[in-house]
Amino acid sequence: MTQTQITWITGSVVEEEVHMSIVEISQATRAPEDLIMSWVSEGVLSPIGSSPEDWRFSGESLKRAKTAAHLTHDLELNTPGVALALDLLDEISRLRNQLVREKNSLSLLET
Repeated sequence: MTQTQITWITGSVVEEEVHMSIVEISQATRAPEDLIMSWVSEGVLSPIGSSPEDWRFSGESLKRAKTAAHLTHDLELNTPGVALALDLLDEISRLRNQLVREKNSLSLLET
């Protein structure tokens, strides 16, 4: 008897120009508003606006907030741990992009 394994992948496309309120980003990430506020105070998220009622979050902030929510829930990281993990993920991404650019430069030189 053969077993079939089904894997569901979910994703969302968010334009960078989208600006969400704290309520909307809280609903989108399923993270409480007080946790969103702690991420802002720790530097994980950088909204536009002077107070939580005025804050507006970009599409990039939504991606970061979703990752932060997964780190908080799945790995049980506290807010400083989430900030550190996101910084490290950003650095890994930057280094990977640099490596790709360098590989592309080398292959152009070889041709």
